[in-house]
Amino acid sequence: MRVLGIETSCDETAAAVVTEGGDVLSDVVRSQVALHAPYGGVVPEVAARDHARAVVPVVREALARAGVAAADLDGVAVTSRPGLAGALLVGLQAAKGLAWAAGKPLVGVDHLVGHLLAVFLRRDGAPAPPAPPASDERPAFPYVALLASGGHTAIYRVDGPSLGAIRELGATRDDAAGEAFDKVAKLLGLGYPGGPVVDRLAAEGDAAAAAEAVPAVMARKESLEFSFSGIKSAVARHVAKRGRPEGQALNDLCAAFQGAVVDALVQKTVRAARSEGVERVVLAGGVAANRGLRAKMAAACARRGLALFVPPFASCTDNGAMIAYAGALRLAAGERDTLDLAPETRTALPRVTRKGGGPR
Repeated sequence: MRVLGIETSCDETAAAVVTEGGDVLSDVVRSQVALHAPYGGVVPEVAARDHARAVVPVVREALARAGVAAADLDGVAVTSRPGLAGALLVGLQAAKGLAWAAGKPLVGVDHLVGHLLAVFLRRDGAPAPPAPPASDERPAFPYVALLASGGHTAIYRVDGPSLGAIRELGATRDDAAGEAFDKVAKLLGLGYPGGPVVDRLAAEGDAAAAAEAVPAVMARKESLEFSFSGIKSAVARHVAKRGRPEGQALNDLCAAFQGAVVDALVQKTVRAARSEGVERVVLAGGVAANRGLRAKMAAACARRGLALFVPPFASCTDNGAMIAYAGALRLAAGERDTLDLAPETRTALPRVTRKGGGPR
């Protein structure tokens, strides 16, 4: 089975052709980072308009690289939720038009499910991650997955590829981890996107030298929830009081901030795996490309005898391959969607974490 996947949920226009077994035949991603950088974040209207310009050329390139025509496909998969409404609509309309014209079945995919299954993708020539997984094999179900990106941060138990087999164990009450990285980078004058820059500077810093400026992230042992608003506010107060740091002081502050965020992500993910009695841990989402997170998660899982599975960088960030693969599994299960499939800004996965502060 060969399935075309289209992804336009936020600020990447992506398309890929993937087999039911997870073999990536092509994967094309057009980033909008340069468009949104002057604003310090994603502007929904700008994103939607650029998707409209780019989606057809990106799809054509994905088909060409895979060496297939639309008539050779077994189906078309598209991100239908969650995401920016206008951005999702562009991808949906393109997928519907192609599926209708070629007489192929259409399936919508939840973007978060795509990330949670991206670990199963097989990419030829993918570079080895800095912190290699404990096993070179793909994980078996069940596994506990940390999904951390610019818009989502949550821990899931994954018993299978369907919506009903995925259960949220804990999530962020406010900012996502990637969003916190971007906001702190903006406070420090590091530009957008901030995550890769903070990660690079943190590698040259001493977290202990700036520890007093950065509090722990929601360190209650019994909780699997996150809150990143406090650490973001602490950095803002530090900058307001002392000004933007430079040189080694900047490196140290980045190291302290990243260390606090990563420690919370690692500790709670490992705690979730142990409480669920699951021996496999998966990293997913754009923040999974962070070198500090990969290294600390690998060390923590090794200490506790857990098998860690880390996708290559190309499978962490938003891409069409994960959508195509999740869609192929839906098609293989006999599932189909009609041409009235509509975009939804929220995930279909049930949420247990309530947004905002206050008692639980």
